[in-house]
Amino acid sequence: MDAREDGPKSVWRALAAEAGGTFFVTGAAMGVDLAYFVEHAADDVSRWLTRGLAAAVAIYTLSEISGAHVDPAITLGFTLRRVFSPAMLAAYWVAQFAGAFAAAALLQSLFGTAVGLGASHPGPAFTPLEAVLCEVVLTAIVMVVVLTTAKETPKVGKDAALAVGFTIAVCGFAAGPISGASMNPARSIAPLLLTRQFGLIWVYALGPLAGAALAVPIATAICGRPNQSEREAARGTARAGRRKVK
Repeated sequence: MDAREDGPKSVWRALAAEAGGTFFVTGAAMGVDLAYFVEHAADDVSRWLTRGLAAAVAIYTLSEISGAHVDPAITLGFTLRRVFSPAMLAAYWVAQFAGAFAAAALLQSLFGTAVGLGASHPGPAFTPLEAVLCEVVLTAIVMVVVLTTAKETPKVGKDAALAVGFTIAVCGFAAGPISGASMNPARSIAPLLLTRQFGLIWVYALGPLAGAALAVPIATAICGRPNQSEREAARGTARAGRRKVK
């Protein structure tokens, strides 16, 4: 197998996987929130389990193709950890936001202005500042789990799906009422923009990105320097594997 196979076609597949995966996790998160707030057809358990399970499915399905970041904060964390190319950061972000906007627009066509209820919001008893701090902590936890499982070769890719998915669900159960437990700028900013809730965008941009950045030195303290396993997890095991074959 020639290393050149990890060229433009492979990159486009990775970007398509990120767009599709983010479409899925955004649609699942917004859909269950709309079922909760609009249709009253879901409960709190359903809300947080849905998000965790959606993330697990995306990782299990797409990890070999793109690394299954499906979250700009995760991409930033991998980049700061120096296991993902800075040149690909912007491309992944564009793909992720494209997928999130597509999901939000689809739900807007079905629910109209009520789709705003599917966006992330601070709980009624909490300020935006408290929501930001909550997002920092939650995203840092998820990012540390992502990096530490990526460090262990047997858990790279599909086997990390359960660990990350359960972590997202637990974060939702523990702190969802504070900030909405977004941990994903694309998932939250897309519906906020579509419904003109501009005042909350900074909460769900700053919080998750700062949390991902904070997780990197924590992961370094726990795991030491990056290894090849982390690079494979960040890029996708199939793409990274092609690089090694000359």
